[in-house]
Amino acid sequence: MLTIAPGFIINATLYTLLIFSVVTWTLIFFKIWQFFNNSRSNERFESAFWNLPDLKKVKTLSSDLAKGSQARLAYKGLMWLEEHQRSAGTVLRHRGDSAELLEQALREQLQAEQHTMESGLTLLASIGSTAPFVGLFGTVLGIMNAMHDITESGSTSLDVVAGPIGDALVATAIGIAVAVPAVLAYNFFLRRMKVQRTRLENFVASFLSVALDAKSGLA
Repeated sequence: MLTIAPGFIINATLYTLLIFSVVTWTLIFFKIWQFFNNSRSNERFESAFWNLPDLKKVKTLSSDLAKGSQARLAYKGLMWLEEHQRSAGTVLRHRGDSAELLEQALREQLQAEQHTMESGLTLLASIGSTAPFVGLFGTVLGIMNAMHDITESGSTSLDVVAGPIGDALVATAIGIAVAVPAVLAYNFFLRRMKVQRTRLENFVASFLSVALDAKSGLA
């Protein structure tokens, strides 16, 4: 029968927590960059967008300004409007109320943007919830292994007992240390994502208002 040494399992637990920690901090730094870069791009695009004379001028914006989730929403809406003018009445997807169809297209793009910003958050939440239990698992195995060694040594003095058990408790401490940043980061990014979604929803509503103007060709 194949048996696995407790020491191997304990070391595997610690290495697992180390991987969790590396993944957590990698995601934290990546999401900080992602949210910061997207927010800055949105601010620059929004400032340029509302100074345009009409929607068609969106294509004249430089590539530096046409970045971010709001820019992708605007281009999605503009492309839909152009396709609608060419295909209205000839294909099923362009039959029906134009305003509702445009709103649906923008909502689909909005969901895609939200999915992009949500990427990685589930992993952060999973690490934050499981890391303490992984650490506890290592501690339990460590204590069991320490008790076994103490029994074999035949000594129950404090210096013999405290050392192995103290080493076993390190796994729980590491598990908590890994979980805390993951949970805090998850809550922070979740809040930022909600704020961004609200801004995007407001932009969608404003874009629809402009598109419904008679000059847009939709009304």
